[in-house]
Order: sequence, then structure tokens, then C-alpha cells
Amino acid sequence: MLKLMYITNRPEIAQIAESAGVDRIFVDMEFIGKDERQKGMDTVKSHHTVQDVINVKQSVERAEVLVRINPIHDELPDYFSSKDEINAVVAAGADIIMLPFFKTVDEVKTFLRLVNGRAKTMLLLETPEAVEAVDEILKLPGIDEIHIGLNDLSIGYGRKFMFELLADGTVEQLCFKFRKKGIPFGFGGIASVGKGILPSDYIIKEHYRLGSSCVILSRSFCDVTKLHHIGIINATFIRGVRKIRDLERECEKHSSYFFENEKELVRLVDLISKGVDL
Repeated sequence: MLKLMYITNRPEIAQIAESAGVDRIFVDMEFIGKDERQKGMDTVKSHHTVQDVINVKQSVERAEVLVRINPIHDELPDYFSSKDEINAVVAAGADIIMLPFFKTVDEVKTFLRLVNGRAKTMLLLETPEAVEAVDEILKLPGIDEIHIGLNDLSIGYGRKFMFELLADGTVEQLCFKFRKKGIPFGFGGIASVGKGILPSDYIIKEHYRLGSSCVILSRSFCDVTKLHHIGIINATFIRGVRKIRDLERECEKHSSYFFENEKELVRLVDLISKGVDL
């Protein structure tokens, strides 16, 4: 089964997600450079804090707490350095620390050195430069997991629709490299089953075909900025996770249909990228 990850800094939502079967609560501290590169896009910009990590960690029992820190940086006038940020996140109880938007081998080396085995490490591969350097990066010891960030990576490649990278073989080539190294990986995010510009059913089946082990539940899976009744939020999570797990069981039983799913996904992505409404 895929490890499901959901972004929130609200302890009560973390508890609902965990109870519904979400495996990882994702606290998102990244803000450096993010507004500029995603300017004008309807993307999640959370800017969570170390206190949020503490609060979420205290609120869950089973779920792992995943923290996305900022790209490697020196101390800023109003924010501490990567070293101090990582130390604070470790002290706050992070189980997994994610490094975003890296471009070089040295940035990854610095990240791994600063974490120093005190938490699991996850690389968020989301720049064309990182793709070019991926073979050297994968030689580094201490990488526990990798996630392909389709949104920023598609921006970097000048694509109109982020799932073009899934249709054109870019994601598959990277997944092949990760599998050869025995490093668990995931990519992108998904809406509820049957929902999304590209329906998430096709994406989930590609996760299974490619051997992925984790995925982010997108904001649209349960948009708590629009749902204010805690009972409705709870029901949304329970229903949504159940549908994903049901589809996964189908994937495990009927793996022979992956080839047809891949062809249909490629066709749909081509239409969407050309502005055709499905």
C-alpha cells in the first residue's frame, strides 16, 4: 500500500487524517524562494513553523511526522541557517526531514551531514539540475527516500501541465534509477479517486506500475480552508482514504491492466496539455 501524506499544521486535522489511515503528517516549513518561483500559481504555500512540528508531533500516535525544511541556506536577517533549522526540527520530533529544491550534489551532501542520521532523510527532486546530477547524488550514503516534485520540476522544464512528465517517460526513467539503488520513492500528489484535472485513478495505477511507495494527498483531497465542520472533514478523510485503498487492492490483483492505463494516461495528458477539457 502507498504511504499517504497530508500537509497540515493543525493538530485536530492531523488526528483526523491519522485515524482515517493517513501514514504521514506533512509539516511544510519551506518558504525561501517559493513565492517567486511559483508566482501567480494556485499552489500551497504553508510556511509552517518549528512550533507546528512540536504541536503535530504531540497530537499523533502512529503517523510519522514529515517536515519539509527550506533549501540549503546561510543565516538570514530574520531566519536561522539550515544547520540551526535542521537542529530545531530534529529537537521538535521530526521523523522524516525533506530537502526541497536542491540543484547540486554538494547541497545534498550538506543536508545529509547536518541531519547526521538523527531522522530519516527524504530528497524532494524538483529541479532539472538535480535530474542532471541524479546519478552522482544517488551515490551518496544516507538517502532514505526520494520524492519527485512534479509541480516545480514541470515549471523548470517549461511544461504546461505537470503530469506531462509522467506521460513522457521522465518520471519512469528516474524511478528506474531509484529502484536500481533500492531507495524507496514517490512522486506528485493525488486528489480523491475519480477527481482532479487528470483523474487520480490513472495516477495511482502508475504509482503501482512504477513501484512507488508514497504519494501526497493534494489540497483538493480535503480542502480544510473550505470545510469548516469537523464531522464533514472526518467523513471526507475516511471516505477518501477508503476509496484509495480499494483501488490499490484492485491494482494488486489486476496488474496486467497497467499497460492500458499507461496508454490512456498518455492520451489524456496530451489532451489536457492542449487545453482540451475532459
